[in-house]
Amino acid sequence: MPTNVYDPPALEKGTLRVIPLGGLAEIGRNMTVFEFGGKLLIVDCGVLFPEEHQPGVDLILPDFEPIKTRLDDIVGVVLTHGHEDHIGAVPYLLKLKNDIPLIGSKLTLALVEAKLKEHRIKPYTLTVAEGQEELIGPFDLEFIAVNHSIPDALAVAIHTDAGTVLATGDFKMDQLPLDGRLTDLRAFASLGEEGVDLFMVDSTNADVPGFTPLERAIGPVLDQVIAKAPRRVIVASFSSHVHRVQQVIDAAAANGRRVAFLGRSMVRNMTIAEDLGYLTVPQGVLIDYKKAKDLPDDKIVYMSTGSQGEPMAVLSRMANMDHAIEIGAGDTVILASSLIPGNENAVYRVIDGLTKLGANVVHKGNAKVHVSGHAAAGELLYCYNILKPRNVMPIHGEYRHLIANAKLAQDTGIPEENTIIAENGTVVDLRDGVAKIVGQLDLGFVYVDGSTVGEITDADLKDRRTLGEEGFISIIVVVDSATGKIITGPEIHARGFAEDDKVFDDVKPKIAAALTEAAQSGVRDSHALSQVVRRTIGRWVNQRLRRRPMIVPLVIEA
Repeated sequence: MPTNVYDPPALEKGTLRVIPLGGLAEIGRNMTVFEFGGKLLIVDCGVLFPEEHQPGVDLILPDFEPIKTRLDDIVGVVLTHGHEDHIGAVPYLLKLKNDIPLIGSKLTLALVEAKLKEHRIKPYTLTVAEGQEELIGPFDLEFIAVNHSIPDALAVAIHTDAGTVLATGDFKMDQLPLDGRLTDLRAFASLGEEGVDLFMVDSTNADVPGFTPLERAIGPVLDQVIAKAPRRVIVASFSSHVHRVQQVIDAAAANGRRVAFLGRSMVRNMTIAEDLGYLTVPQGVLIDYKKAKDLPDDKIVYMSTGSQGEPMAVLSRMANMDHAIEIGAGDTVILASSLIPGNENAVYRVIDGLTKLGANVVHKGNAKVHVSGHAAAGELLYCYNILKPRNVMPIHGEYRHLIANAKLAQDTGIPEENTIIAENGTVVDLRDGVAKIVGQLDLGFVYVDGSTVGEITDADLKDRRTLGEEGFISIIVVVDSATGKIITGPEIHARGFAEDDKVFDDVKPKIAAALTEAAQSGVRDSHALSQVVRRTIGRWVNQRLRRRPMIVPLVIEA
């Protein structure tokens, strides 16, 4: 939760207000709201994937609370690119108001439209491309090509009477991109000449020195690994990483292998990418995975999801021997992706599981099979020197990344007071070239849990963690409603304990004594008696077994 919560003042005329609702001090949930002239513009609307301490949660959404009463004021949602952490929450926003216009590149909108189709939502869309300008309400938007680990990514310059903001989205500066589409530094320089009042810049690799390696360096490594593989090859990657999939297809074709896609999102996204011309598949290379099992083991490459150790994704199910494809000795598994912070343990469990089954697991730690899609420190320095922004607000990154990015900005001469380290919910006002923090909203996590959205609370997750880590005890006692004396019980059932239930025989007399004492004191209310039971067994379990289980007492009056 944010610290030092306080409400911002009323927005003055001629001032641009900026409020990030997600994406700060975390990798995911990217969403920023811009307000000017009574209208709202949103840039990105993504999800965050849960960590181990959030059991049962499927997705985590930005907190829409600050805009729920102002949905009619939203003039559009700009989507910088098609990754889940930037588009995944769009269906949940459009369920609040389904005619909010979506603005993005051709591939980005195609990916989000496919997602919305599953939610039975047909959106209003505006397709834009680099070099294009659009006036959306009071916001004059200029779209700029940037390269990333997905095609068709865009930065957006937001021009208003209060000043110009440049939001990069996710980007890097690959000088030899696979699709020939460079980050447009000439457009950056042109904006720098005009004056950038606030630079909102990707921070993910701000603490990585130098420059991000070239994507094209991965192709030869994939080719070598596939050429040497004696049996089947399984490559796991993000389901939207079109460039990586293209490299795998090229390497497979060069080595006389066919490719089968595994995972619903992989099949869906690559079908869209091929239909739109972003993915080139040689004739006869793709094969349905159900038919692939009839091929010799050395003639197939499976392209799958699950590179982050997601429990229900294809690769995890293979590692758990819960998939039609059974991994065995001689199989090669390539994890062609980086580790998202927080996923390390899950990924290493999958690697261990696959290795135990006999697979040769190739990953970023032992081979050059992935490069990041985010600008490293050297690239960020170039941007600061080209743009010379008046103010900088690092976005998209955990707290250490934001701090590292701010330090880079200061190294290039931007005053410390002009580098804004914000949290989700921080309210920043821009006017006359001056950006300053004017408020801090109290935002939280919105959990998607099965079919429920926002119903699960942090307290519920604490209960789930307690159940998983400390166990569960239920106690049933029947008492005389007139006298408070015990008629039956206490009957104790425990789950998640190494000890036999008989161990609780020692505490039963203590519970009976505590209830008798309460009855003699005039306590008759069943809830109050339940709390007596809870306290008594809770103390005993903590002292005797060194545990703090979930305790559910039930006192029945008869």
